[in-house]
Amino acid sequence: MNKNINALYQIAQKQSRKIIGLMSGTSLDGLDIALCEISGSGVNTEVKLLQFETIDYSEEIKTEIRKVFAKKTIDFQHLVLLNEWIGLLHAEMINESLKKWNIDSKEVDLIASHGQTVLHAPKFLHQQEKFPNATLQIGDGDHIAVKTGIITLSDFRQKHVAAGGEGAPLAVYGDYFLFGKEGENRIMLNIGGIANFTYLPSAINAEATFVTDTGPGNTLIDLFVKHYFLDKSYDKDAEIAKQGIVNQSLLEYLKDNSFFKQGFPKTIGQELFGFDYVNIALNKSGNTTITPQDLLATLTRFSAETIAEAIQFAAQNSNYKIEDFKIYISGGGAKNPLLVAWLKELLPCSFFKSDDLGINSDAKEAILFAILANETVSGGDFNFGTNKIPSVTMGKISMPD
Repeated sequence: MNKNINALYQIAQKQSRKIIGLMSGTSLDGLDIALCEISGSGVNTEVKLLQFETIDYSEEIKTEIRKVFAKKTIDFQHLVLLNEWIGLLHAEMINESLKKWNIDSKEVDLIASHGQTVLHAPKFLHQQEKFPNATLQIGDGDHIAVKTGIITLSDFRQKHVAAGGEGAPLAVYGDYFLFGKEGENRIMLNIGGIANFTYLPSAINAEATFVTDTGPGNTLIDLFVKHYFLDKSYDKDAEIAKQGIVNQSLLEYLKDNSFFKQGFPKTIGQELFGFDYVNIALNKSGNTTITPQDLLATLTRFSAETIAEAIQFAAQNSNYKIEDFKIYISGGGAKNPLLVAWLKELLPCSFFKSDDLGINSDAKEAILFAILANETVSGGDFNFGTNKIPSVTMGKISMPD
């Protein structure tokens, strides 16, 4: 037997596995590195977060990624070079973190790498009949495996697409396994660049569980903060938006898109919700001279209302009342006090953070990919049944030599 296959077999037999989960989102803030100890699988999964680090992307890294991010026309050679370069960068960041934590790479069983999304193209968005849903994440797994010496699983979203999904959101797998609870209706709300939530009814019924994007989370807010304030990358504590007033006519045009009328589940990205989307709404509503403060207030309200309306729709189409749900927030948007305050105003629910369930909200997405790798290596059969959640193992396996 090949020594790497034998090593993988031995890892699968362990009572618990040490797995590094990696996540870099569409906000391009940096790389989340979560070292987890995971035992069991499926609904019996247990996770202990041993170490967590976020390594910020330098402006150089952000600039290089933005040359191809969410663009239809790019320098193809640059994309190819980035795929290798991002893999090497992520491997260096892992090695640096392990050194900082005083942990030998031989103590780590697996790396689970999400990679860096550069284009997300569900069929709804590209509208080309002969082509399927598509998504692309870069940061080659072989480079990570070779440079760290650790077996690496990567490119998780492709199997989801191949099995009939849209490649996102993947949070449902970890959310259901870790957070489904008999007797408590839960919404696991993640507000990253794009907002999404997992619907977890109290009956712990996989077939009633689903996950969906709702639309913008932080992405438009961050884009226009960077546009107007060159020294800022996001609206810290909503300091800018709090100075503005929501422009109702602009808000109506922002919400006037067929994406919001689609059923669940659905996915989207900055490919739709970018500069052009806002500029078109500004022109149609006659608000081209709006102040930065009013625009950011309106964009924050836009995120809040579309998130709230999606959750309300989910509750209305269930056997439960909206007030019966507890909402657990994670992601960068959980730190935006104005966005959270408006969500609480719009939704008659109890609000918590995923930290209240024993999972670091900042590390939650990186932990998810560690869970997906654990399922691929040692999980059993599990059937979500419906709601376009493919019941498949995900991740391509790269050996270190």
